[in-house]
Amino acid sequence: MALYPVIMAGGSGTRFWPLSRQARPKQFLPLASKQPLITDTAGRLKGLSPVKNTFIVCGPQHARNAAKLVKGLPKGNLLVEPVARNTAPAIALAAVVVAARDPKGILAVLPSDHHMADVAAFKATLAEAARIAEGGHIVTLGIKPHGPETGYGYIQVGDALAGGGQAVKAFKEKPDLETARQYVSSGEYLWNGGIFVFRADVILDAFAKHMPEMKKGLAALQQAVGKRTFGAVLKKVFPKLPSISIDYGVMEKASNIAVLPGDFGWSDVGSFAAIPEVRPADAKGNVVSGDAAVVVDCERCVILADKRPLAVVGLSDVVVVDSGDAVLVVPREKSQDVRKVVEALKARKLQKYL
Repeated sequence: MALYPVIMAGGSGTRFWPLSRQARPKQFLPLASKQPLITDTAGRLKGLSPVKNTFIVCGPQHARNAAKLVKGLPKGNLLVEPVARNTAPAIALAAVVVAARDPKGILAVLPSDHHMADVAAFKATLAEAARIAEGGHIVTLGIKPHGPETGYGYIQVGDALAGGGQAVKAFKEKPDLETARQYVSSGEYLWNGGIFVFRADVILDAFAKHMPEMKKGLAALQQAVGKRTFGAVLKKVFPKLPSISIDYGVMEKASNIAVLPGDFGWSDVGSFAAIPEVRPADAKGNVVSGDAAVVVDCERCVILADKRPLAVVGLSDVVVVDSGDAVLVVPREKSQDVRKVVEALKARKLQKYL
């Protein structure tokens, strides 16, 4: 059984402005450690799969940076989307390339910008998911919820399956707080972590069955893979594929879905407010980065300094970020609204800050 990790490295860089920009979105930032998130993602696969089996899917703007940050990645394993078309076409592209090498090879689709605190537990869960997928199931990892989170989708879990994992009763959209509380208290729901494991041939069959509008394009890619013409065919075909997520395109329609619960300190590092989940805090709950940061009488703040002194005094539950050319100050509870800053900068045509 060969495992082929597929690291999804698209992204527009809006939630972590001013650190993230269009050319350097979240996955290229050292948010959880001293290394960029994409480097951490590839590094935690050591022992599960050699880097020669690892693939990265990204856009042309980010290809060079992605290749640089994942050491030893073969040139042919960098799959560059001509245009952004959401996760279903991106995964289909990777499946076509893997299937040409190993039709029953097992893909592990991983977001490039998540954090796993317990790497050993994550690797054990992923190995078990691969074992289940070998039998023909499309496996999704469900994260055991630690509270009524409204920022994640949920998976309603059914009975145990003979081959391992559990059946999926339903995928649920991000709920309001009261609904999230009901989900968690019922014990029937897991967070949807966006991690999928399946055989190359199985997922291609699923695309053909549940997304027939992709069939012609994927057939063209399959005929061209491994040939000199592949790049030209990709540029012609890929923009015509439907822009849709793997969740809507396949996961909510297929009957051979298995969910495997996992508890390995997962975080999607969704905003600056999540930084204390992935970095150590001081005695007052502050997460401080940068030798030039000066923090006085602050509690539960996230303070990220650049090279110049950044002084924060007497604040609680606030995010302060200095990127060198821009400064952000926002209450932690409003961290998701940072994308509105990016929208405002676009409206004012301040392109150099995007």
